[in-house]
Amino acid sequence: MSTTASPAAPSVSGRRAWSDWWFRPVPLARVAVFRTIAYLFVPVDVFLTTAWVRAHADVPTEWYAPLTIGRLLPLPTPTPAVVSVVQWALVVTALVAATGRAPRLLGTAVFLLYFEWMVIAMSYGKVDHDRIAYLVALAVLPTIGRVRWRDKRSSEAAGWAMAAVFITVMLTYFLAAWAKMRFGGWDWATGSTLARAMVRRGTVLSDWTLETPGLLVGAQWAMLALEFAAPLMLLVWSARARIALVIFLLGFHLAVYASVAIIFLPHCVAILSVLPWERLPDATRRLRARTGGGHPAEVSPAGAAPPG
Repeated sequence: MSTTASPAAPSVSGRRAWSDWWFRPVPLARVAVFRTIAYLFVPVDVFLTTAWVRAHADVPTEWYAPLTIGRLLPLPTPTPAVVSVVQWALVVTALVAATGRAPRLLGTAVFLLYFEWMVIAMSYGKVDHDRIAYLVALAVLPTIGRVRWRDKRSSEAAGWAMAAVFITVMLTYFLAAWAKMRFGGWDWATGSTLARAMVRRGTVLSDWTLETPGLLVGAQWAMLALEFAAPLMLLVWSARARIALVIFLLGFHLAVYASVAIIFLPHCVAILSVLPWERLPDATRRLRARTGGGHPAEVSPAGAAPPG
């Protein structure tokens, strides 16, 4: 009797691979460390990165032109009282959430308050694209529940949450390239976008590029190519490859900051979700042992390799 593969088999296999990618178990320790970083970044963002949002409290309310989501939901018009309450409630809630207490309740509160903070920020004509991955991170972290830095368990729910952040990080780059083509066409790549940025915001580290014909145009083509190739990030699996990817992405953003003094800090925090943070506790113990702060036996029992 002949055996022929069912036509449905490839599609079933593809769906299974897609499901396995989305729900690949992730160590809960990775989520615990990243959660602490994400919540501790909130006061940094509120008081430093987006300190200008507080100024919207003093803007006439008729200038408030809410984003679409702000028109669909019954969100309050920003007044001095509203902005002040959202600001301090967000900071206090995030600091408490960073301790790991009531992760679902406090995590959800942090997400909702930060969401409102972003509506207040972006409803006056300026919309930044470096917030979406961080906002998604705040949205999915409460779904995982209670975790600890030294938690050795793995979880499919944690895998889904980290995959959601990873895909949003990727889409931030890919859609940035799509927007360049949508609004600027190929003229964006061949024009003087970076040259204008260097003239307006250049630093002592980048002024020399204005004297090198063709260099900035080549950089624009390279930027487009890398952003359109962003979906290849999803093929990164191993811990070493993930570390290399994070170093590359953060290096890119540091180079942008050194060139034009622009840094996408919330997006950089979201990028940190890619790292294998579950290795941090063991790495810390090894460091303490080498510096005399612990005993070699504390590094790993019976010479066992660290997890991850």
